[in-house]
Amino acid sequence: MTERRTELAENLARVEERIASACAAAGRGREEVTLIVVTKTYPASDVRLLHELGVRHVAENKDQEAAPKAAACSDLSLDWHFVGQLQTNKARSVAGYAHVVQSVDRLKLVSALSAAAVRAGRELGCLVQVALDAEAGAAGDRGGVAPDGIEELAAAVDGAPGLRLGGLMAVAPLSGPFAGRQQAAFERLREFSSRVRANHPAANMVSAGMSGDLEQAVTAGATHVRVGTAVLGVRPRLG
Repeated sequence: MTERRTELAENLARVEERIASACAAAGRGREEVTLIVVTKTYPASDVRLLHELGVRHVAENKDQEAAPKAAACSDLSLDWHFVGQLQTNKARSVAGYAHVVQSVDRLKLVSALSAAAVRAGRELGCLVQVALDAEAGAAGDRGGVAPDGIEELAAAVDGAPGLRLGGLMAVAPLSGPFAGRQQAAFERLREFSSRVRANHPAANMVSAGMSGDLEQAVTAGATHVRVGTAVLGVRPRLG
């Protein structure tokens, strides 16, 4: 076993223990939460090792890195999640490899992804990204649509050819009333999810929580957690 594989295996085991403990404390089954490993800045060789270790969901946030990495790992049984802010001119590329785009935050992006998915002959899962720090009609500092725009976007995705509405996603806000209150933020996201499911019953994904706050996300009802550094290690600072 290589040194890197051993490191990843140990890190995965620790994260798995954290998720299992959080599920038990919340009275949830471990099978209710899916781990997505965020592999941004790490090489395709790490993705291959993670696959060997049982990981089946990986995420990227930049198309210029994700596209070649997905191509290099196209022989593996993996679900690729795109989690970064996405420009409409990248929609065609992302629709070629992603299984889920978690960062849908505006109508123009819905149209671009729909056209790209149809052109590629694929069905693309989409999550509406909610900005828990945004005022009505505004966008969040870390992407996302303000809460008052959720249903309009959800309906647009649900009616768009080539797209499938999967649910909602959010990042714990750094400002606003939920800054430093991750669990409260994620509980709010869960409330929004319940409202969306009233009109779109199949949209049951709630993607929330990262390395530092996955326990709070699980407690609040997240179905998917996006973990990077806790599995792969601290990323080197750029510049």
